[in-house]
Amino acid sequence: MTNTGLTAAQTDRACGVLVGAACGDALGAGYEFGTAALPGPNRRVGMIGGGLGGFAPGEWTDDTSQTYAVAAAAATGADLRTPGALDHIARGLADWFAGGPPDVGVQTRHVLATAGAEATAETMTRVAAALHARTGRASGNGSLMRTSAVALAHLGDPVALVEAAMGVSALTHADPRAQQACALWCLAIRHAVLTGQIPNLTDCIRPLPQESHDFWTARADEAERREPESFEHNGYVVTALQAAWSAITHTPVPANAPSRGTFGCHHLTDALERAVRIGGDTDTVASIAGALLGARWGASAVPARWRAILHGWPGRTATDLTDMALLTVNGGRPDSLGWPGCLGIDYRHWNGHDALAVHPHDPQVYLSGASTLTDVPQKVTAVVSLCRVGREQLPTRLRGKHVQFRILDTTASDNPNLEHVIDDAARTILRWRAQGETVLLHCVAAHSRTPTVAARYAVLLGRPLDSALHDVCAVLPDADPNPVLVAALHRLGNIGVAEDSRGTCKEGRK
Repeated sequence: MTNTGLTAAQTDRACGVLVGAACGDALGAGYEFGTAALPGPNRRVGMIGGGLGGFAPGEWTDDTSQTYAVAAAAATGADLRTPGALDHIARGLADWFAGGPPDVGVQTRHVLATAGAEATAETMTRVAAALHARTGRASGNGSLMRTSAVALAHLGDPVALVEAAMGVSALTHADPRAQQACALWCLAIRHAVLTGQIPNLTDCIRPLPQESHDFWTARADEAERREPESFEHNGYVVTALQAAWSAITHTPVPANAPSRGTFGCHHLTDALERAVRIGGDTDTVASIAGALLGARWGASAVPARWRAILHGWPGRTATDLTDMALLTVNGGRPDSLGWPGCLGIDYRHWNGHDALAVHPHDPQVYLSGASTLTDVPQKVTAVVSLCRVGREQLPTRLRGKHVQFRILDTTASDNPNLEHVIDDAARTILRWRAQGETVLLHCVAAHSRTPTVAARYAVLLGRPLDSALHDVCAVLPDADPNPVLVAALHRLGNIGVAEDSRGTCKEGRK
């Protein structure tokens, strides 16, 4: 369904839903049910891989694979309450299950195996209902972890959202509490996308069935009172929701002080770490939390070190999740350039599209416009993009070492995490250079975004900001950075690598 009139910031938050959920999933995968020891207090939780499914670092699990099946239907612009859309989701779940995934919940496995490879939504729902009637035990967390895309498909209609979330849940989970949990969490995600705030969860309960209000009010209050670690036994859907909510509400939002290297949007990474440290079903709890945290802070808050390695069934990446979210909130339609989904974007009408220069303080960093992507210098081994690019716009050899950053060359309100993104892009270059990569940094025409990030990179190398920006602009004759971006640079100030303990904090197992 079409969600018209979203602002740029709301669109960023919509993209954050799927990317945040997938990052939480991949972050928790390696620690699920104690398969690896959680790192000590002086080390950060990392995307270490392993876990119950032997996953690669950055690989998502069944949580996001099932989310992908739902998102694929949502990205067509469909009303997810309709039989056709539910059949689309059922086919996606069946295709995923037919591939023999290494880690599937017991209840979901039973339903998908019994329903068969050609099952319709009606068949799956009937099998799930029969299981619930026979056992009375169908309230695992396996549907809650996959329904975040429903919120994006029905941002404009909370009543439709509740119906759709419960219907998507019912494909494998017939228990009313599982369906209510999915609807409640999607309502919270909707609120965060639209308002940019974490909701009061009890305010989101009203659209649920009246008989459930007291139950969910009590569960929300309990999660806010108790420490996250008290919800370690989180295979039950209610406890999984409480664990995610407790991790979010018990994690303080950092002071937004760019010149000291802290950003409010670090709440996303901090709360996801807190969710994983609860233990138990770590990937699922962190995935549930990640959907709401992404809805609050946006895809632009998700650090590049996670996005760059995020991947999973069916051979997709963080960029694909972003594209699906964009298509969903735009009714299944790409923009006038065919993006997202186009093979390439022609930027030749921009003066400076073919600009190419060497960074004045690092000869192994190139600065360019977008047309250089068709003829990238052979020395280049990694690419940082600050504008939209098509699926085949980069040479094949570089697609595995490519990360995009969302900086809009417009207004401050369009860039809710601007200082964080500029800093993250510059630190990505720094990290890749430390690994021996030669990096190309580009935007459309190297007018504004490229010189901004290039100047920030120079500051990280130890250059004073004013001279850094002057030197970068001197090698890019058409450079004319947007005052909004320059102001963000000044708010970041002259803080360098040694002053940013957060950026150098190691990730690990111990």
